Amino acid sequence: MSHDPSVAPEHDEPVTDASDDVPGPVAGTPADDTGDVPVPDELAFDVDDLPGGALAALEAVLMVADEPVPAVRLAAVLGLPTARVEELLDELAADYRGEHGGRPRGFELRRAGDGWRIYSSTPYADVVGRFVLDGQTARLAQAALETLAVVAYRQPVTRGQVSAVRGVNVDGVMRTLTARGLVVEVGTEPTSGALLYGTTGYFLERMGLSSLDELPPLAPYLPEIDALEGVDEPGATIGGPA
Repeated sequence: MSHDPSVAPEHDEPVTDASDDVPGPVAGTPADDTGDVPVPDELAFDVDDLPGGALAALEAVLMVADEPVPAVRLAAVLGLPTARVEELLDELAADYRGEHGGRPRGFELRRAGDGWRIYSSTPYADVVGRFVLDGQTARLAQAALETLAVVAYRQPVTRGQVSAVRGVNVDGVMRTLTARGLVVEVGTEPTSGALLYGTTGYFLERMGLSSLDELPPLAPYLPEIDALEGVDEPGATIGGPA
């Protein structure tokens, strides 16, 4: 067959992937709460344009937070990169301590657990305590505080082991601590099958701690869990009710 020069040669059209038309994540876009998947900035304004800028916007959010807020979540709310929000958090914390030339505040910004929250400053604990407890009873009885201390220092621990340390039955107290979100089931003891308990993130928050490593060194005054073998066996009884 002869070639007709008036007919343009045919070429294969390039194959394109539909995903090529989907824009990728924009650099600096904050991640979601998991820190893995970027989310788009949905703010209709720039927080830097607000009175006081991004620093004041961050402060406003922290003032209404009723629990520690992770930096990545704050970044998503403000529409800012997480790295910048972490810098702003450090700047606010230093400002409240008076490190920028101002007076130390009666409150401070500190990390608690996996997030950040504003707390009253430690030097004013007695004053704040008088205000909070004036005319009120303590939130936890002495028995509950002692039981909570044993769990905190010897976790994971069973009810029987806690009872052995305290010398009294702690079933009722453990139920109270669990109901208040301070203690939670974390597994079972391999030998006896008894439930194991540990403290929660809420416990760290209430104590103003970032981790259990910050607990005061009281553990040497408590017996080792290995010394309490057999307390969870059927029929074992320890003391009376707490």
